[in-house]
Amino acid sequence: MICASFSNVSAQSLTVGSHNVAVADPTVPRPPTTPCVVTLYTNQSFDNPSGPTPINYTPPAACPGPWEKVVLSIDMSMLGTNQFDRTGSIWMGGAILYFGTTQEPSVAPPNATTWHIEKDVTDYSAVLKTAQSGHSDFVNYVEGPYDGKLSGSATLYFYPVPRGEDKSSLQPRPDVVLSMNSNQANGTYALNTTSDQYTATYTALPRNIERAYLDVYAQSQSNDEIWYSCNPNDQGQLSFFGCNNTAFRETEVSIDGQPAGVAPVYPWIYTGGTGNPWLWEPTPGVQTLSFVPYRVDLTPFAGLLDDGKTHSVSLSVFNANQYFSVAGNLLLYLDHGSKQVTGSLISNTLTAAPTPKVVENLTTDSSNNITGGNITVTSKRKFTITGQVATSHGVVKTEVAQTVDFSNSQDYTLPTNSEGENIVQNTTVDSTTTRSDGRWNAVVLREHLSYPLKLNLGFFQQTDGTYQQYSDVKEQGYRQTVSLLPAFALPASASLDNTFKGNNTILFNAAEQVTGVTDTYSTQDYRYKDSFAECYSRKISSKDNALTGWVDGHGCWLGFNNLSWRDSFSQYASSLYGATVQLLP
Repeated sequence: MICASFSNVSAQSLTVGSHNVAVADPTVPRPPTTPCVVTLYTNQSFDNPSGPTPINYTPPAACPGPWEKVVLSIDMSMLGTNQFDRTGSIWMGGAILYFGTTQEPSVAPPNATTWHIEKDVTDYSAVLKTAQSGHSDFVNYVEGPYDGKLSGSATLYFYPVPRGEDKSSLQPRPDVVLSMNSNQANGTYALNTTSDQYTATYTALPRNIERAYLDVYAQSQSNDEIWYSCNPNDQGQLSFFGCNNTAFRETEVSIDGQPAGVAPVYPWIYTGGTGNPWLWEPTPGVQTLSFVPYRVDLTPFAGLLDDGKTHSVSLSVFNANQYFSVAGNLLLYLDHGSKQVTGSLISNTLTAAPTPKVVENLTTDSSNNITGGNITVTSKRKFTITGQVATSHGVVKTEVAQTVDFSNSQDYTLPTNSEGENIVQNTTVDSTTTRSDGRWNAVVLREHLSYPLKLNLGFFQQTDGTYQQYSDVKEQGYRQTVSLLPAFALPASASLDNTFKGNNTILFNAAEQVTGVTDTYSTQDYRYKDSFAECYSRKISSKDNALTGWVDGHGCWLGFNNLSWRDSFSQYASSLYGATVQLLP
């Protein structure tokens, strides 16, 4: 059992009455050692760019790896009164370290809207061991009424192993990190249709791969931005936002053309999302400012990847309707006791494409105009992929069994000059991964993920001829539960719940010009707990676009936050599982 070393890890500082960005997410727990600091860029302007901002990176000489932890710290600023939400990313050696969107202006000049982002990038340490070229890819155009100017700074903090501690005690990290991006000067890749693919070809993979993972990003943009509101093609522009291909999207992963995994698409909502930017001031939606990639376990294919031949890894998005911006990092764990690992894929029941079911139950008037009703789309994927590798410590068999359930229900109300759409959507993933070495030494990892979304949208004409547009987020959540069940050690578990709720109504005159906003309020509730007595909880609240208060430690032991800088659950899991278990915070 690992003894937890607690630190008083806090969320970001907040001020009651402030209109500036306020989130409940915790900062990354930091080791007590003094970090080496590498500045990537400082107060860099991203306005009217001619291309990505180049980064020339050199690892810190005073802190040679391996590191206890590596933290990417980003500070952003938006100065102005009006601007779109923008997409940004940071790359190093072709690997993507950060992907997210920006806050729209919420603080009046001469002050700027500011926000802070932290990411634990220790899993990408292999990229950071040597000098690299990289770039920051934020795009912001200042033109016409859009006067918001965007700038930012980014820094890497490298925490050395505490003096006197054996570096071999560090939890396993990927030995090799390979980008799917073959051209380091470019960023993400756009997928416009189901048949579009983003493919990376690898000609010289290591011959001793023992475990493999793919971190997948799939960000909805353009027609696909509000994909959870889209409708079947036979209904034309019925959707509140006029998009097609139904309200179902799913990312497919393949190796050499063979189905290898499924990455559900998270329903991120940006700070101009749902056509209502006031709703996201001061608190944006879940992960809006910093996306969390979905990690696909490709370990059953390790033996195939070890054969010395050229291999390709591809991403596609089912039902893409122009467009999804995708990226991926391939993470490889090597057998340090062998230069050559052999193995094979034993079985694979994953089909190439899902088979969603669409049910339309709509009502029409005497002129055959749709007046309301319901459309549902559901999809269920159940598959098992099994493979094995002959390593220096024996034959290891890995079985990945997953059930991926998706459902989306849209209720429409369509009176004259008005429309309303109530969305209830959820994606759940239930995974059971079993690793065994044939000597009764089996480790079972079970994970449950849930992406609930309940969203009511409406644009209704009032009796006096004016209009009201409301956006009511009943729930946008990210929930994760992980359980580790080793054969000859104590079980362990951890859980995370990050939930946003909010409401706003925009008032229009009869000419459909904005005259004001009302009924504006929001909450974000972030909770983490594990079997090592680590706990974090913060709930923040706002009204009329200003922070009204927060509560820390609710549900935690003795009512206060306590997180270990060692990430006790992940360290315990990796010591038995042989690889990093992806879990926030």
